[in-house]
Amino acid sequence: MRYKLKQREMVLIPIPYSDLKSKKRRPVIIISNNLYNQKTEDIVVVAVTSNIETKEYTLLITQKDMEEGNLPRDSMIRVDKIYSLSQLIVVKRLGKIKEATFEGIIALLNRLMASSE
Repeated sequence: MRYKLKQREMVLIPIPYSDLKSKKRRPVIIISNNLYNQKTEDIVVVAVTSNIETKEYTLLITQKDMEEGNLPRDSMIRVDKIYSLSQLIVVKRLGKIKEATFEGIIALLNRLMASSE
């Protein structure tokens, strides 16, 4: 399915199980900018999980963080789980996060990428 995908959108993608025989659908948030998304067939995303376990590079997301769409349950954004994916594998658009939530993702990404020297 082809969408005009944009930064801050939450989309559903298929993720293969470790046996590579079956797949589960998982939400991700697009972090790549709109120009990149238009010029390439790929998107850069961070993972979203319903496992509410606080880890160093996670950010809690609730329905209040959604600008559009519905979040079925409180979840964690895993900023340390970054993927480059083909836009063609997107199954469904789930909504869009608020700018303030996206800024939180960027702040965690900056901390993740900062020199530890």
